Amino acid sequence: MSNASFDEINALVEEYRDRCLWFLKPDFCANTPDEALRALDLIERYGDRSAYRRAEALRKWLSLHFKAAS
Repeated sequence: MSNASFDEINALVEEYRDRCLWFLKPDFCANTPDEALRALDLIERYGDRSAYRRAEALRKWLSLHFKAAS
């Protein structure tokens, strides 16, 4: 996974941290495909519609580039 994609996922986490990811450690940052999938799952589950769509798009990209992660 390119750093740019991790950056996008982590930016989404930061955007939604106060609203729906308050229970994550303050220093949580997705650095592996598994961590990215966990973060995306939480955003899809607890975020709003916009967050769900953005997380879904990032999840699709992740599954295309990391077959083992899906």
